[in-house]
Amino acid sequence: MIRTVVVPLTIIPGFAYRQKLPSGGSGIVVLRPESAQPGVCGISRSTGEPVPADNLPAGLFPTEAFREAVELTKGLPYARRGAVKLILGQPAEAPEPDADSDPAEEEAADSPEYAAVTAAYTDKNGRLSPELLNRDLIRFAKRSSVVRSMLAAGEGVEKTRAYITGTKFRSIARNPSLDDARIRVIAGLMDEAVPRGLFRELNETLRSMAARR
Repeated sequence: MIRTVVVPLTIIPGFAYRQKLPSGGSGIVVLRPESAQPGVCGISRSTGEPVPADNLPAGLFPTEAFREAVELTKGLPYARRGAVKLILGQPAEAPEPDADSDPAEEEAADSPEYAAVTAAYTDKNGRLSPELLNRDLIRFAKRSSVVRSMLAAGEGVEKTRAYITGTKFRSIARNPSLDDARIRVIAGLMDEAVPRGLFRELNETLRSMAARR
């Protein structure tokens, strides 16, 4: 499972895209026309910096190229796409999901609900916007008597956030029967689109609200 687009790089001749790593989290794949082997790196959730795989030839895949790829693909939501055609100077299409892809995530990323929710929180540059999402979810949290009751009862941030995302995502997708498992997958895919976490501001707000109880 990969991100929506493949982007051309300027640091080196080639293209890059984000991919969900089999071990969990997001990574960057860099493709060069003269190399059959792609360059791969993870992305640190604490710093947002690339963490190149061991034994990568630094001449072909310098860290600066991965940093550029991280920046260019930041906030692009997941989607399945067609096969790669890596020809410099021409657009590239992204690879098919690999054998390690999670079927539940593939299905969720292809769903109209995922498309509707990501569209609601996508900025004019086509990237998921933490500002748009957190502003909306925090406004809902502060107005909701259910959220206040959950925090007062000590339900915790994770459970309360699940209620908020579930309520909002069902409303946005216009699908009141959207189940909790699918919502968790959609929220997880969106969260991975932002290196430091899409829901961080909402989490902090909920902790602050809980502390005042």
